[in-house]
This record gives sequence, C-alpha cells and structure tokens, in this order.
Amino acid sequence: MFNILVVDDEPLICKGLSSLLASSGLEIDHIYTASSGFEALDCIRMEEIDLLVTDIQMGAMSGIELMQHAKLMKPWMQTIVISAHETFQYAQMAVRLGAKDYLIKPLNSEQFLDSVRSVLLKMDKKTPELASYMAGFGDNFRLEETHPKLNKLLSELLEEPETVLNDPKRAPELADLKLKGPFFSVLKIKVPLPEHIPDKSYSERDRELFKYAALNIAKELLDQEWNSLAFYSPDGLITAVIQWNEKEYEESSSGQISRLDVLGRSLHFNIHKYLHLNAVIGISQILKGLSFMEVLNRQASKAILWNREHSDHYVFYYGDFNWNNYAADPSDEELHTRSNQIVQKAKEYIEENYAQKGLTIHEVAKKNHVSPNYLSYLFKKNTGHNLWEYVIKLRMEESRELILGTDLRRYEIAERVGYESPEHFSKIFKKYYGISPSELKK
Repeated sequence: MFNILVVDDEPLICKGLSSLLASSGLEIDHIYTASSGFEALDCIRMEEIDLLVTDIQMGAMSGIELMQHAKLMKPWMQTIVISAHETFQYAQMAVRLGAKDYLIKPLNSEQFLDSVRSVLLKMDKKTPELASYMAGFGDNFRLEETHPKLNKLLSELLEEPETVLNDPKRAPELADLKLKGPFFSVLKIKVPLPEHIPDKSYSERDRELFKYAALNIAKELLDQEWNSLAFYSPDGLITAVIQWNEKEYEESSSGQISRLDVLGRSLHFNIHKYLHLNAVIGISQILKGLSFMEVLNRQASKAILWNREHSDHYVFYYGDFNWNNYAADPSDEELHTRSNQIVQKAKEYIEENYAQKGLTIHEVAKKNHVSPNYLSYLFKKNTGHNLWEYVIKLRMEESRELILGTDLRRYEIAERVGYESPEHFSKIFKKYYGISPSELKK
C-alpha cells in the first residue's frame, strides 16, 4: 500500500485528483493534500510519502523548488509533475530532478491514472533475497565495463593528472574519455562485502558478483541524471568521476553539492535495498579543471574514512569537516567539540528564526557551512530528536502561549509562528497536542 501527496494551490484540483485516486482501485493507503510547497514539506517530513504529485507554479515556492527540498529529505520518493504550461525549460528541470512524468493541465483522467499506476508498479517490485539475487546472475553474468585501457587511464588520471595531461601521446586516449568538464567531482563507494551470513558462506566468486551488482546499481542511478564515468579503481572501491559544463553547473538553484548529497544517499539506499549491504559513500568538493583530479580523488577517499568515527552514518562530504582548521587529522576530542559547535549554532539559528516563513533545513545547514544530510545526522545524534521536530516544538510552544495568553485570532497566531495557512497550522497543532487550537482556547 502506498501513500500519495497531491500538491496544488487550487483546492478544486487537489480535491478532484484525490477523489480520482481514491476511486481508482490502486493500492493506496493514504492520500494527503497540500495547498503550498511549505505545507507539502511539512507533510513529507512527518509522513511516509511514496509518491509526490505536484503543480509547477504555486506562489512562494514552485514545484521545482519543492522537488529540490523533497529530494534532500527523501531521495527515493517518486514524483509526477502537473502544469498548465507546456514549457520545455520546466519539463527539462523536472526530469533532471527525477520526475517520472510531466502532465499538462487540463488533465486527462485516464492518462493521469496510467501515469500513477506505472510509477507505483515500478515501486512495487519486491526486493529479492540475497540467495535468489545472486542465483539470478548465473554463470554467464557479465557487466559491460569501461574498456580496460580506459580504466587504466582513468586510474592514472586520478593519481597523477599532470603526468597524463602533459603527455602528448595520451591525448587520443584522453579524448576517448570525453571528460570535458570543466567542473569535476569524484565520488567513491565502499561496499562491505559479506564474509558470512547465517546458513550461507560466500565464495570469492560470490563476492565478485556483489561488486558487479553494486557497480551496476551505481551506473543505473548515475545514467539517469549525471554525466559521469564509473569504474573499479585500484583502491578496491567503486569510483565515479562526475562532470558539468558551465551551464549545467550554474543551473541548479539548490546547489550541485546538495545534488551530490542526494545521489550519495540514493546510492546507499538502493545498494542496501537490493544487496542488504551498507555501502559507505565519500564525496569530494567540486573543482574546475582536470589537473585537480588527484586532489578530488584524495578528498573522496578521506571523506570515506570518517565512517570510522560515525559508524552509523554512511554518506560523507569532504567539505563538512573543515580540514583546513587542523594541522593533522583531528583527535576524537576535537571531533566531538566540532560536532557540538555545529549543533549548538544550528539550535541558536533555529531559536532566532523558527517563526520565519519558508525556513528550511537547507538554509540552517548553509549557515553552518555543512551539508543538510550531515547536519541532520549530527542534530539527531546529539539531541535525540531530528532538526525539524525541534522547529515544530518551538512553533507549537509559542503558539500555545499565544492561544492561552492573548486574544489573537487563529490566522494571526499562524502568521506569527511561521505558517502561511491557518488550516495548515491547525492541522500541525492538533497532530502535536492532540486537540485543535479552538478546543484548547475553550
């Protein structure tokens, strides 16, 4: 059974699509609706949403912005976009963010349900058990890889870029790689191969198949949205070189680092889903020029090492750790101090800005100069509750005091604590306290 969120600033469209879905006979558990991007984000934070159906143009936050924020929270959630505008630019941006369909208003009921059905069917594929997954490859399994010569060249480029770039004889081979950039990042995947699982011992060939399968999953995800090359590097890890041209690099308003973070979490999620293995992902910064390949390669490798300090976290961005502040690798005490500082600064920023409309985790993370993923992890680890729960806690406590201590009307209180819609405020309030604002007032 699936949960679907329908987002449109026209109430009649939300109501119509909800009724259509409810009577469709599809395996739908809950249908949620939201009239703005901010309302939708609260729903995505608090509920398990499988499919987001969103309009493109919705006032303060567009459907594209909603998708960007939603991807940061739950990269695996699927999206269908609906729009009154048959604009190529909107459609292109939606597809780059992973939208499964782009439908034009007025919607054809059958076309809409066919689109939803298609997405749900793909999501409903059962995760294979390890034994059957491995058996499915068979003795003749082969994964098409980068040519061995190009693999060797890629490895050399990551280790000694100047040597490769300054050798005229390597120019034709280098051209075959099609690494034009000029912006690059390196992502590394460490797949912990299973040594033993109860009632099943794995041979060397089995372990090789796991590596093949992980690379296959990585290539499939990368091919959807990224201009990249993925291969087995000499360090035993899966390495991906990702590139952007000038236009591609500038066009993401949420930032390419955020997109890489989403990619990292998608890789971890899917490798765990299909192989039951907790892959660790290391992501470098983004630098301009092939001459920085060795730097990027080293950064991605170093980022992975932080899994030793945070064994319950799996996606690491090199820029989260302020390496330049330390003469050597920081001690456990320095790490602990730094983590506490990040969380404390985040709490202070939230306490000062929780009533701001449109406050997002991305904004709080940006003020701390860390990725949203890492901030969310640290906040939960240090405080015991997630970051957005803390925002809601402050908003609800303030609104309770205003209800009991003032004669302000519901819409005025909603406005003061950061909610666009009094109806949405009431919904959050009742979920938090178990009674509505009017019931508390009485």
